[in-house]
Amino acid sequence: MASDGGAAPARSPRALSGRCYGDSVQSVLVVVGVGLLVDLWWWHRWFARAIARPPVPAAPPPTYPSISIIRPVRGLDVGAEANLRAALDTGYPGPVETLFVFDDADDPAVPVARRVVAQHRAAGGRGAVDILFAGVGPPRRTGKLHAMIVGMQRARGTLIGFGDSDTRPAPGLLTALVDALAASPDVGATFAPVVVVDGPQTSGDVGYALMLDGLYGPAAARAAGARGRLPFIMGQIMVFRREALAAIGGLARADGQLVDDIFLGRCLHQAGWANVMIDRPLAIVNTGTSMVAFLRIYRRWMLFGRGGVPLRCTWPLWLRGASAWLAIVLFAVALATGAGGAAADPAPPALGRPRAVPGRAVRGGQHARRLGGVAGPVLSAGRPVGAGGRARPLARARMRSRPSTGAAILATPWHGVRTPSRVRASAPTSSASCSAPAGPATCTGPPPRARASAAARWR
Repeated sequence: MASDGGAAPARSPRALSGRCYGDSVQSVLVVVGVGLLVDLWWWHRWFARAIARPPVPAAPPPTYPSISIIRPVRGLDVGAEANLRAALDTGYPGPVETLFVFDDADDPAVPVARRVVAQHRAAGGRGAVDILFAGVGPPRRTGKLHAMIVGMQRARGTLIGFGDSDTRPAPGLLTALVDALAASPDVGATFAPVVVVDGPQTSGDVGYALMLDGLYGPAAARAAGARGRLPFIMGQIMVFRREALAAIGGLARADGQLVDDIFLGRCLHQAGWANVMIDRPLAIVNTGTSMVAFLRIYRRWMLFGRGGVPLRCTWPLWLRGASAWLAIVLFAVALATGAGGAAADPAPPALGRPRAVPGRAVRGGQHARRLGGVAGPVLSAGRPVGAGGRARPLARARMRSRPSTGAAILATPWHGVRTPSRVRASAPTSSASCSAPAGPATCTGPPPRARASAAARWR
């Protein structure tokens, strides 16, 4: 008894089960991947509708009250000079006072601020402007909050505003904030959403822009609704009524808080005052941020801002974060199963890969293998070739009586090539032969030429 040349031991059940397991995992990955794409599209539409809400115009007050804008500055920001000039060119129709507050005179941004202030005064610019030094604050108070408190002690305006040093407000933004504040007597604070306007230069810049433009900004706009009311403040620029701040105990109420604006907004909301986010954005200039610096900012926002932001505003962010981590995990699983599938399928020649048969037979077998073992018999016409080159159908009885053969047929893509379950590798022969002693009959295949001609008839 013999078999055709080059035959090797049959594939083990372990290899077959690994192949089937790999196909199942790949199918799950495809389904979940499509689901993540649909999820991404849905969230994009959801947030796009939020930021495209029509603005609710606020009637301007009969007379604009005086306002003092306090800008704490520490260090030399990117585009610091342009930011300082924009802070002075507000276009506010009423009396305005701008106070730049530094920790001390050794700050590298002090010479730039002095130059900008001198040029503003020489050009006859509107509004009063001054430079202050706050010194060192109490132990539990952040440097920014201490600068805000020192600036408020010197401020003379009816309204109090605060702006970050890395922002570049457009002319008219301050006017829009005051209009929204004066629109209703229960509004205690107004603020503007921020957008990153400069192109990213580092991976940290990409993360920072995604955090503001893709997560927090759209989520806040969705929660604010048409009226723009929120139980917290995102205070890169914000304007307060003095009486609203006095009702919560002043700025010192935020001692010990790392995110003072969110905390102050929550206190105002609890005291019965409304926080209104206007529809006009504020440009924030932040380039050259390292990934480590971005992760610190993100951690501070996540850990210390959660106390002032309710769940109705944050649940979309948690869902998007879960989708992102799920995508990362699936990518890792795809890599692992791809490597595992290669190891579990060492191409045993007995159940072998398709031999070279003419024309579409080879190509069909290759496509069947790419699509997986279960789809292989369907694409390959599902008709093996028996001894002597005659086609015979797959018998259910045989598959039931010999499960290993049925598993091999379903798991192995082939086209016009007979794949017996057991083949003896001794004594080569040139014709088909069968042995039928005690066990079930085991037949070897015909010579390669006979098999090729039989396969050609079924193309």
